[in-house]
Amino acid sequence: MSQSAGGRRPVVDLTEEEARRKLPLKWGVPEGVIPAWVAEMDYAVDPVVLAAVQEMLADGITGYPLFGWDRALAESYAAWSGRHFGWAPEPEAVHPVVDVTAGVRLAIDVFSGPGGVVFPTPGYNAQHGLAHVTGRQEHLLEVPTSAERCEIDLDALDRLFAGGAQTLLLTQPHNPWGRVFTRAELEGIRDVVVRHGARVVSDEIHAPLVLPGAEHVSYLDVEGTHDHAVAVVAASKAFNTAGLRCAQLVVPSPADRRLLADQPLSRNDSYSPVGVVAARAAYDHGDGWLASLVERLDQQRTLLASLLAEHLPEVRMRPLEATYLAWLDASAYGHDDAAAVALDRGRVMVSTGESYAPGTTGQVRLNIATSPDRLTEIVERLAKAWR
Repeated sequence: MSQSAGGRRPVVDLTEEEARRKLPLKWGVPEGVIPAWVAEMDYAVDPVVLAAVQEMLADGITGYPLFGWDRALAESYAAWSGRHFGWAPEPEAVHPVVDVTAGVRLAIDVFSGPGGVVFPTPGYNAQHGLAHVTGRQEHLLEVPTSAERCEIDLDALDRLFAGGAQTLLLTQPHNPWGRVFTRAELEGIRDVVVRHGARVVSDEIHAPLVLPGAEHVSYLDVEGTHDHAVAVVAASKAFNTAGLRCAQLVVPSPADRRLLADQPLSRNDSYSPVGVVAARAAYDHGDGWLASLVERLDQQRTLLASLLAEHLPEVRMRPLEATYLAWLDASAYGHDDAAAVALDRGRVMVSTGESYAPGTTGQVRLNIATSPDRLTEIVERLAKAWR
């Protein structure tokens, strides 16, 4: 990972008092409960990003953002993508949206045919139902939770497209699997999609959080994808700025860009000028802090594996290749709703697997983006609750 756009800066852990003030959703839990659920990190914001936002507000810049394409934001993202992934879209392809889920909804609304949307499960719970919101049928492509390495079943995907689905909502790196798809896997997906004349909307918000041992390949970096795909990206997940409300829709096809430009403003408004400034600061100057963050998350990944082996040896966890969200199978301990037991007996809030894959039992999603001491206490509490 390049550090040319900023020297190394340390990741600073928030105290509980600080976290309760700065992360009101995640830490809006009763006293004595440790939250390890929603995807926010218990770390202070990169000082460079925070300073850019503070300077903007001190200058009284609180008006509307630019409508439509924002050259400075687009060029910042394109340069950042080139440094980190060796592939950069044309700046003209990069357009602001409110957040990633809103960007996915916009992409389905504008670019997809009337057929259904294929959504692999377990899948990000906030995106369940996007097909219905956009007037399309949702087709769940179930990936067995017992699989050692989550892979999309291309034969099943082929059948769903043959049955009338027209769009694949691809989350990669994947939440909550923690998977990074290889180029070969993405090429296989492309071949099925092209065979059926379908579309792909690729949610790549976790791309900055690929951990050592894996490499992110944008779906748009795969040959033969630009005429049928868009990607939705953001700095917000990696830089803990979700509340500032700005993501980017990457639209490589000039024809698709013209179609997007013709949409009424009500389809894509309300992204924040503060979010735009934060995103530009992260892309332009955040490489050093991000490098420290990835190093910390790699350490947390190692610590989690050690803690599980010691305290919860029957829990199964797939290799965590990206994100700070671990998908745990605790079904061996006999609790259908492991998340409810964790909260009731262990005073730890984790996300229930059922919200990512309806009908799932014994599965939870665990957020490890916290201090080593807090993660240790979380696993020790889970062991007391589940065993």
